[in-house]
Amino acid sequence: MALFSSSLCSNLSLTRLCGLRTNTITNGIYFPYVSSQSRFPLCRHYSSSKVRRGIGQYVVSKVQSVNAKYEEFLKRRFPRFYQLYHTFMEGFKLLLQDAKDVQRIKTKMFSDGVQLKDLPYRELEKLRQFRRDIMKAIPLVAISIPPFANYLVFVLMYFFPRQLLVPYFWTPKQQVEFRALYHSNRVRQHRPVLKGLENTSQQVKDGQLQSGLKDLCAKVQRGANPKVSEILAVRTLFSGPPLGINRMSVDQMRHVSPLLFLTPRLPGFLMGRRLNSHTMELLLLDRALSRMGPHQLSDSELRQACYVRGLHSNSLGINQCREWLSQWLQLSSSLKGIFFWMCKLVSPLLEKMYWPNLLSNKKIQ
Repeated sequence: MALFSSSLCSNLSLTRLCGLRTNTITNGIYFPYVSSQSRFPLCRHYSSSKVRRGIGQYVVSKVQSVNAKYEEFLKRRFPRFYQLYHTFMEGFKLLLQDAKDVQRIKTKMFSDGVQLKDLPYRELEKLRQFRRDIMKAIPLVAISIPPFANYLVFVLMYFFPRQLLVPYFWTPKQQVEFRALYHSNRVRQHRPVLKGLENTSQQVKDGQLQSGLKDLCAKVQRGANPKVSEILAVRTLFSGPPLGINRMSVDQMRHVSPLLFLTPRLPGFLMGRRLNSHTMELLLLDRALSRMGPHQLSDSELRQACYVRGLHSNSLGINQCREWLSQWLQLSSSLKGIFFWMCKLVSPLLEKMYWPNLLSNKKIQ
């Protein structure tokens, strides 16, 4: 009798196991004479992989529900902290998406043998910006490695967002404010660059080229708008001494580096290498943009392209930005190889081009 009871209990347990449903359990009696083939479809229908998938979906839905309630609580009770939290979460999503895009681009380059110079403009720009952002984030990650140091990192991120955070984690207001600040730092170098060009022009032996360079500098200081043809007329001065990139003085490189958002606090030979590599990188971007056509850029992409090349476009209209960028591309397409760095050295001249509403009758202070 005890043996029969234990056998019955084990059979009932097997029946309950095979009769599982999502929300209910089907009770029944196990018949040992029923063929095993008739029981297999039910067991196969509720396989372990489907059970795990259902559990995973349930956990994800619960986490999403808790997260939504938490965000609602922050938004209602701590609106300022909620804005920072929301900006951080959205920025992290964008960062992950860009990391996937960069990985896809690099995989395509490796598998298909695509060279960097042959990439489309948007992929080139994504590689350039992502690399700069990651290089800025590495020191912050290194600081957070020691135990409990992440709490200090959060405090530093809150009080020094511009210095420590990459643009993914800036609020819209911070993006406008920080971009204006960076551009003001860049504009402060215009006067030293112009003075350096004027002083160096004394070393030019060709009288016509010397006169042309002096006239350009004087025209900008008077608030006039130089033409592309006037800038191209003196381009041969930048292919060798005294204005070639390999012949620049350390002081000149320290004034030119901030125009490319590069630090001037490096030894002279490192600044020269970085100037060379960054201007060549910008040349590749210009060639890719010329192939694609600047008219295909969205408004935000157009303003970003102008900003990278030296123009703070927030106070300009879209048509003015498009015209300025077209003139820049016209100039860069006329330069070859290392001559392109001239575009950054004469950026105080280029930034004056086609600003009749903003810069007429203004002088560099």
